[in-house]
Amino acid sequence: MDQPGYSATAHGMQVPFCSGRVIDGGMMFLLALGWERLIMGGLMTLRQCLGRRGMMGGLGFFLLMIGASAVHAHPLPAPEGDVMLTVEGDISRTNGDGVARFDRAMLQELPQSTIVTHTPWTEGVSRFEGPLLGAIYEAVGAHGDSLHVVALNDFAADVPLAEAEQYDVILAMQRDGEPMPVREYGPLFVLYPFDDHSELQTEEVRFRSVWQVTHIVVE
Repeated sequence: MDQPGYSATAHGMQVPFCSGRVIDGGMMFLLALGWERLIMGGLMTLRQCLGRRGMMGGLGFFLLMIGASAVHAHPLPAPEGDVMLTVEGDISRTNGDGVARFDRAMLQELPQSTIVTHTPWTEGVSRFEGPLLGAIYEAVGAHGDSLHVVALNDFAADVPLAEAEQYDVILAMQRDGEPMPVREYGPLFVLYPFDDHSELQTEEVRFRSVWQVTHIVVE
């Protein structure tokens, strides 16, 4: 198995290089995007800065970085159904007017999770399912560290990103296998795994468990 290494540049710095398969794959990816001019410009720059010996190492690094940026910057598809969630604020991926709009199908395509728990507002143990808040954050290319969650009645609370990721907080779309209507905390409900972590059973966390969610502002 090929191991990554390093190539010395003309300025005494080191840059990682990749195997030929990675470089070939990166070239094909960028050509598919129609980036011929960018590729040629990058090759010329690498040749001038690194010389022949460092060019292959720099090329691998260049292609990986540009390819990752292209994927991250690719716009979201437009929703085909009714919009359930609008995300705005410090985001880089949108599908119109500086915001990211999601219909049910788009939310269901994101990484999902299931939480089985009691809640302070529902009877008995329920099975809640929906996309991870962290997955929504990634999908919109967000850069902030807090999610300002807004409900249908304009109630709002701030969910720290670190907390959402630590506890795999979800935006619940289903309860016990059924979509959640507005009269039963839907269509979207910020849901923590209350039964799994006693430290979540606080007034502060309950305040953050916004139901009837319609908007998220990344801050």
